[in-house]
Amino acid sequence: MHVTPPLPLLKRVPPGAWVAVAWCASAVFTFLARLRLPGEEAPSEQVAAQFFRWDGLLILAIACALALAAGRQLSRRPLTALALLLTAAAFVTTNLAVGAIQSAQFLAVDVALYFVAAGRPRRTGVVALGMSLGVLVAWLAVRLACGWGVGTLAGLTVALTAVVSWLLGDASRRTREYAETLRVRAAAQAVTDERLRIAREMHDMVAHSIGIVALQAGAAARVVHTRPDAAREAMTAVETAGRETLAGLRRMLVALREADRSRSPGTGPSPDEEASRLRPAEGLADLDRLAAVTTAAGVRVEVSRRGEPRPLPADIDLSAFRIVQESVTNVVRHAGTTACRVTVDHRDDEVVVDVTDDGRGRGSTTDTGFGLLGMRERVALLHGEFSAGPRPEGGFRVTARLPLRATAVAP
Repeated sequence: MHVTPPLPLLKRVPPGAWVAVAWCASAVFTFLARLRLPGEEAPSEQVAAQFFRWDGLLILAIACALALAAGRQLSRRPLTALALLLTAAAFVTTNLAVGAIQSAQFLAVDVALYFVAAGRPRRTGVVALGMSLGVLVAWLAVRLACGWGVGTLAGLTVALTAVVSWLLGDASRRTREYAETLRVRAAAQAVTDERLRIAREMHDMVAHSIGIVALQAGAAARVVHTRPDAAREAMTAVETAGRETLAGLRRMLVALREADRSRSPGTGPSPDEEASRLRPAEGLADLDRLAAVTTAAGVRVEVSRRGEPRPLPADIDLSAFRIVQESVTNVVRHAGTTACRVTVDHRDDEVVVDVTDDGRGRGSTTDTGFGLLGMRERVALLHGEFSAGPRPEGGFRVTARLPLRATAVAP
């Protein structure tokens, strides 16, 4: 069972709580700036009305109420919350006897701008930034119209911090969207790769069995009157091949349906587990059985092994067997010969499979193309080398080199 890990503590704090914390921090900073701290000869700022008059304390209380209400509204109505924060910043600034809204009073607005730009569509973020800059411009314009002094540099500094906050939030949103796009693409590519793998498996399994069935049925038709016992054996082989093919298809379809039913959020097998359930168990150890079935169908298969056989990774073992199986199927269907040779060479850093015949040498032109294409895809996924073509002395050759290195990926 897949368990989603809990989010870090800081990421579990809602945006509204961060806004409230920023407002409280700015209030504390404003208060400390108007006290004579240790080591200072005088306070950094003059004591404001909000610290000793009832009207100032009332305005401060209203501003705090607006800021806390904005924190609660930020997740649901971000622009409304930002408007409340801007109003609270303007209210507090009226008590400070300053010419422009200060950075401390705009800190909560900057935090809100970041979250709006990061979590909302770009249009909403742009509107929020415009509201913030508009309030700063309106504040300076009103003071200029009334003939009061203005703090232009302080206003520009606050505007710059607002723009930087918006840019950081917008960058966070774009990064998240890009990561989501990559995740969707990766998921779509995984589905495509899995479909191609299943298509290759079904093609290799069905094409080989149908080739054997066609060959046995033809042999039975030729000797049904002259050698009834041989015809009976051939039809028995047809029945066996047909049943094995149906059983293999049934297993694959059942596995696909079970994987689809078990696919629910947070539960079900992993993609690797599903792939392993769909992957047949054949490997190079089954070459003798493949040779016996094909030989019984009328095309003699000679299997020779070189080097020291050893356990191979499942993906390489399966791909090597499927390449031999498809090559032998092409010999049965297209080569017009009664024999072929299969060589498996176990080397230190690779496995080489080679299938040759003395037939017409036209496997690449008479084949529909799916068999050779599937073999080429298997080898490419394993970072190997594949070649297929007529032999100069006649016949056809298929060779695949499969490296035994850790960078090989499963088909």
